[in-house]
Amino acid sequence: MTLEAHRGFTLIELIITVAIVGVLALMVTPLLEVTVKRQKEVELRDALRQIRQGIDAYHQAVLDKRIESPADASGYPPSLEVLANGVPDISNPERRNIYFLRRLPRDPMFPASDVPAQETWGKRSYASAPDAPQQGDDVYDVYSLSEVAGLNGVPYRQW
Repeated sequence: MTLEAHRGFTLIELIITVAIVGVLALMVTPLLEVTVKRQKEVELRDALRQIRQGIDAYHQAVLDKRIESPADASGYPPSLEVLANGVPDISNPERRNIYFLRRLPRDPMFPASDVPAQETWGKRSYASAPDAPQQGDDVYDVYSLSEVAGLNGVPYRQW
């Protein structure tokens, strides 16, 4: 037999290969974490946009006299559930419901997955100050309850 028939990998070659693969894995891990965080941020932006557009559409429907609202009310929805559950259209003789959201999105930054979607958001009333949002009789705006800052350095609750 010739020497070439018994040729294989040496222990040194195997150790170097494993070390290279380990270094590559260490370099990829932070990149994957940033990618996952960026994806959640995209979901948060989309959810905030959907809810805020629903709130604005509800308010416009009140101004257009399509929804019953007390004279002393702000004209904003009393809860987030109303946006997805619908409200009767008083301008329609059949009083069909008007829906402002197909479903209420969850806050992707909220840690617990067993909590209902409406409870994952912080809610600001029309009567509360923007720098100290408080719940009230209506929902003027929503924000994330997360204390973590985004990749841009701005805390999620300020988005």
